[in-house]
Amino acid sequence: MTATAPPTTGSAPARPLTPSRTTATAARVLRQLTHDPRTIALLVIVPVLLITLLRYVFDGAAGTFDAIGASLLGIFPLITMFLVTSIATLRERTSGTLERLLALPLGKGDLIAGYALAFGAVAVLQSALATAVSVWLLGLDVVGSPWLLLLVALLGTALGLFVSAFAASEFQAVQFMPAVIFPQLLLCGLFTPREAMHPVLEAISNVLPMSYAVDGMNQVLHHPEITGDFVRDIAVVAGSALLVLCLGAITLRRRTP
Repeated sequence: MTATAPPTTGSAPARPLTPSRTTATAARVLRQLTHDPRTIALLVIVPVLLITLLRYVFDGAAGTFDAIGASLLGIFPLITMFLVTSIATLRERTSGTLERLLALPLGKGDLIAGYALAFGAVAVLQSALATAVSVWLLGLDVVGSPWLLLLVALLGTALGLFVSAFAASEFQAVQFMPAVIFPQLLLCGLFTPREAMHPVLEAISNVLPMSYAVDGMNQVLHHPEITGDFVRDIAVVAGSALLVLCLGAITLRRRTP
């Protein structure tokens, strides 16, 4: 009599990333977004309103707006994408949608990549609109190509997807903002040059991706051509986004306990 081996209880093997499944996931997310006008308003209109408000806060000091406006074109979309992507992904997990999707031939990598593709497209649209309004309507003086500013917006999407893997509720996802976004906002060099900070804080700022996002914005602000420093800054931002997306796919749970 042959003994049968007991069933294994380990997790299912990781499925390879498939372009067709990734694009199908992205298309589904975009369809959902089109049925949520409040989210669309938050993603597309709010950054434009904020940058317009900032322009007239410094109405008597146009140079100040030029100095920080380019950096905020990357920071405002980053904050809104962080909030929306983290809450949207978390909602799919807590509602059981994620569990049903992963029961299909859909891997975690396909899911995270699909979300990154969908929200990345929205981030580019968001940044394009904010950049166009800033440069052509609000008079932001940018020496380099203003469209290079679009490259930084995807970082917020990646951070939001990463945080959604750890948050247990939508409220907890919002609570992650002070821990993930605010320290980077204070240390990125927006308020004071990083080299003027305490050495410990400067060392911390040197490993934060938002610091390189702001540095890249400043390179576009002051140089007419793509510089080596700009390539380095964008490479760090892109590498950080890719790393965070990979970690998000690895740590993503099917549903919240």
